[in-house]
Amino acid sequence: MAKVFRPSTRESSILSKIESSKEYARRRSLNAIPDCIEALSNAIAMKLVEERLVETTNKNGLEEQVQGCLDKLTRADDFDIDYLIAPYRNLIPHPHVVSIYVTAFVLEKVIDHKDTVDIYGSDEEIYTCINTQVKKHLP
Repeated sequence: MAKVFRPSTRESSILSKIESSKEYARRRSLNAIPDCIEALSNAIAMKLVEERLVETTNKNGLEEQVQGCLDKLTRADDFDIDYLIAPYRNLIPHPHVVSIYVTAFVLEKVIDHKDTVDIYGSDEEIYTCINTQVKKHLP
């Protein structure tokens, strides 16, 4: 018969603190988006084009798409966020919620836009490019 694992009170409190700190960091990042939405969307769009990960006929159109994605992210509930990032959840061990959401948006929505010629690079390369810009602008 298998032994039933029951964490002690101390272990439970530590696990609870870890979970609450992750949730706090997630909320803090999401709440900081409106303060830098234009700069962040410009930086992400520019880097994706500069690193030749997204080929587009209109860089401003890509920036507007990313800005719309970030605006939608600020109004989305947890289910909507988790639903969009579900296929990319295992891309890296501890993804930044904003970076993984924008990566999912680029891979699923931007590819179908009329101004987008093609998307190059692996999912990890696109995430890394986006994440470097997000880390510069968000906590």
